[in-house]
Amino acid sequence: MPPVPRPFPRFIADSPQEGRPYGRWEDRLAEEFAKACRGHSSEAGSLLDRETLKWFPERGWAGRIYVPATGRGSDPVAREGGAGESDDASEAAPVEYFGWVSFERPAEGEPGQLRASADFTDVTAEDNPGWRIDLSDDVIGSWRAEGERGADITLVWGLPLVRGAVAATAELDDEVVDQAAVQDGRFTLLAVDAVRGFGDDLYLEIKLWDRTLREIAAESLYAEAE
Repeated sequence: MPPVPRPFPRFIADSPQEGRPYGRWEDRLAEEFAKACRGHSSEAGSLLDRETLKWFPERGWAGRIYVPATGRGSDPVAREGGAGESDDASEAAPVEYFGWVSFERPAEGEPGQLRASADFTDVTAEDNPGWRIDLSDDVIGSWRAEGERGADITLVWGLPLVRGAVAATAELDDEVVDQAAVQDGRFTLLAVDAVRGFGDDLYLEIKLWDRTLREIAAESLYAEAE
């Protein structure tokens, strides 16, 4: 086959090797994630409620394992409103924290070198009934080619909000660059994004598929190409 015109990486991430964390290991991950969330608690107006934590399938890249997570704030935050709006509980917005914990998994012994990243939002699926996928994402690295060509390495995790999803794909210009099974209603993808230098900039689109390989939902990481 001849050289391809757009040689950006595809399928760069390791598949999950372990199931959802539990026991003392889950407690260790939860503590690291909670520490990262505490750095935002003043601005968010709420601490992380560890009882609401959701863990997503792990993915590996560049020698580290990434376990994404989401969790709600312990207290709702009052919405900003105009004159005449009520101040009752119905006007409170639940804060959602999102991020990941990463670590190194040696061939023998306990995982180590834990790191965590977190952010928060008050834009949630409850307030957006038109959403078909509840997505979170974070740039965890970069890829560089010759000249000014390159891309972000982006971790994406989500919850299908439609029934029947069994697989998720990450696509650039209709070309699959990562795929993963939907496990317990959750999925994690890791792929190049915001690819530049190969014509128009390319941005990830996330798609869900049912058992008949029928596309049942699609969502861009961007409201429109930026």
